[in-house]
Amino acid sequence: MTPVTSFEGKHAAVFGLGGSGFVTAQALAAGGARVSVWDDNEHAREKARAAGLRIENLAVADWRNFDSLVLSPGVPLTHPSPHWTVPKARQAGVEIIGDIELFCRERRQIAPASTFVAITGTNGKSTTTALAAHLFRSFGFPVEVGGNIGTPILALPPPAQERVHVVECSSFQIDLAPSLNPSAGVLLNVTPDHLDRHGTMENYAAIKARLVEKSDLAVIGIDDDISSAIADEVSKAGKRVIRISVTKTVVEDGITLDGTCLLRFAGGRSTPVADLAGIASLRGKHNGQNAAAAVAALGPLGLDLERVAKGLRSFPGLPHRLEEVGQKGKVLFVNDSKATNADAAEKALLSFDKVFWIIGGRAKEGGIEPLRPLFGKVVKAYLIGEASELFARTIGDSFPYECCGSLEAAVPAAARDAFASELKEPVVLLSPACASFDQFPDFEKRGDRFRELVKALLVNRKAG
Repeated sequence: MTPVTSFEGKHAAVFGLGGSGFVTAQALAAGGARVSVWDDNEHAREKARAAGLRIENLAVADWRNFDSLVLSPGVPLTHPSPHWTVPKARQAGVEIIGDIELFCRERRQIAPASTFVAITGTNGKSTTTALAAHLFRSFGFPVEVGGNIGTPILALPPPAQERVHVVECSSFQIDLAPSLNPSAGVLLNVTPDHLDRHGTMENYAAIKARLVEKSDLAVIGIDDDISSAIADEVSKAGKRVIRISVTKTVVEDGITLDGTCLLRFAGGRSTPVADLAGIASLRGKHNGQNAAAAVAALGPLGLDLERVAKGLRSFPGLPHRLEEVGQKGKVLFVNDSKATNADAAEKALLSFDKVFWIIGGRAKEGGIEPLRPLFGKVVKAYLIGEASELFARTIGDSFPYECCGSLEAAVPAAARDAFASELKEPVVLLSPACASFDQFPDFEKRGDRFRELVKALLVNRKAG
C-alpha cells in the first residue's frame, strides 16, 4: 500500500467503496488523514465499518469540514449528470480528485524523480501497460503494475527512487487527476468511447490529452487524426514527443512498424529495433503499435536493442487479448473477449485470414457497421446476447451467421464448422465487439467462460 502522507492532518471525504475506493480510504487513513467514507450500497458500508473506517452520510454532512472529495472513477463527474456529491463539493469549494491524483501528490513529496509510466488510449492500453512493465523487468528493475489494469494504484508499494510504477489510466481516472505528471506518458489512440460519461468527443479527447501534456516524455500514436493533433500541440508546448505509428513513416523522433519490424527514427536516420515476426503475444499491427509505445516508454533503455528484442520475445501476453487458448489439429481457438467495441474487434480480424467469429453482447454505438470492410475475412458468425438481432440486420447476406444466444451454444457450433472446413488455418475467434454486461459481469468472466468451454470441447473431442 501507498500511505498518502501528503494528506496528513487533512479531512477527506471518500465516495464509492468498490475496489479502488476502499483501498483509497485505507491509504488516506494510513497516511494520517481524517477520512469520512460513504457508499449508497449498505454492504459496502458494512465492509468499510468492519475495516475500521469512519462512516459518514455525505448527503447530510457539513461539506465545509472537508478538504477534498475523493471519487471512485466509476462515479460520474460530469455526464450524463454529476453525481449528487459533486455539486455539494463544488458549492463548498472542496476539490474533487481521485486515487491517481493522490498517488501523484505522494510521488512529488517522497520520490519526485522515481520512474512513473502512465498509459492511456481507447484501445491497447492494457497490453501496452503489461508489455512496458515486462520490458522494465527484463532490465532488472523492480516494477509495480496497477491502475485501470486491475490493482488499484494505492494498493501498490509507494514510489521510490529504485522502483518503477507502470500504470494504466482510464479517461475517468485522468479526469480526476488534475496534476498528473508521469515521467513517461503514453497516449496510444483516441476513438469514440465512453461518450455517455464525457458528453462529446472533444471532451473525451481533451481528457486523454491531459496524460501527456505534463509528462516529461510524451509517447503518442499518430495513426488517428485526434492523437496526431495532440502530438503536434504537445510538441509545440516544448515537450519531447516520440511519435509512434503502424501506418505512417515517422520522419521525426519516433518508432514505426515496417512489415513486422520496429524501426526507430532519429536525426534523419532509421535503425531496426526488433522483429515481431513469430511472437504470438504480439500478433497484428495493433500490437506493433503497443510494442512501439512500450519500447519508447523505456526512454534511453530502449537503445539497448539486444535486451529489448529479448524482452519482446519473452512477453507472455495478457488473458482475453488475442489469447490462444487451445488448438486441435488445424483449428486455433482465440479468446479476444477484451474487444468490447468495433475498433478493438477490427484489430483481431486484421490478425487472421479466415475466422469463425463469435460476436455479440451489449452493443456499443455504431455496432459492427465500421467492420464491414473486413467482412470478407469471416467464414461464418455466431451471434450471442442482446445485439444478435441488430448484428443480424447489419450482416444481412454478407456472410452466413447463426443466432446462438449464448457462448455455450456458440462455441460448439463454431468448432463444428471450423473442424469441417477445408481451410488451411481456421480460427474460432471470440471477439465480441460488445460490452459483456447483458450476460456476464465483465469481459474477464466472458473470456474465462470461453476458455472453459474450449478446453472441455477439446478434451471431449480427444476422448471421442
